Amino acid sequence: MEDLKIDKVFKKDIDKQFEFDEEVASVFDDMLDRSIPFYYEVLDLVSDLVVKNCMTNDTVCDLGSSTATTLIEIYKKSGKDLRLIGIDNSNAMISRAKRKISAYGADVELIYADFVRDNIPASKIILANYTLQFVRPSKRLDLVQKIYNSLNSNGLFIFNEKVIYEDKKLHKQMIDEYHKYKRKKGYSDFEISKKREALENVLIPYSDDENISLLKTAGFKKIDIVFKWANFACFVAKK
Repeated sequence: MEDLKIDKVFKKDIDKQFEFDEEVASVFDDMLDRSIPFYYEVLDLVSDLVVKNCMTNDTVCDLGSSTATTLIEIYKKSGKDLRLIGIDNSNAMISRAKRKISAYGADVELIYADFVRDNIPASKIILANYTLQFVRPSKRLDLVQKIYNSLNSNGLFIFNEKVIYEDKKLHKQMIDEYHKYKRKKGYSDFEISKKREALENVLIPYSDDENISLLKTAGFKKIDIVFKWANFACFVAKK
């Protein structure tokens, strides 16, 4: 297995928008660990939910599967013969994921595709970890509708998102808490500022209510938030 590389992407001055290129892919696992509060606890929760709600031969599809960390965790936990599929539109991420999957000896299928435009396989569970927030708002409902249509009866859509607060003062306080968290993880104020600039108009978060409204419009009837810390939340929607 490759040694975990430390995220130093934003230690230098960058004048382009954030993208999932080779530079980001090479440090992505460290970036997730240091940028997303309770990342491993949520990964543990999501993978447990998948295993508990799947039967043998069920399909689990991860949209924006990046380096396949979630699917590998599901593979390690599951004693069932699940079909695990990762879809990503970044060649750099697919390449990293293939190496990790091989190192773990995991049975995971990777598809290089644009899930916003291309078909999503029929699945018992569809995952999207910090993925919808990168889909343009004008295309987000169509994607969630496609996810709903691709789920089996009683299927689950489990997704994690960065979220905003309707109350502007509270939202600012939560952002401050998040930046404090990132400092504790070793990021400098310069790195935090440069990444925020790179993500502007690329990562567009919704509020909890906006996400729930999106799910209801697509047809989901049972929707819950199973984890939340400051401006990060995990949603579970049942078809």
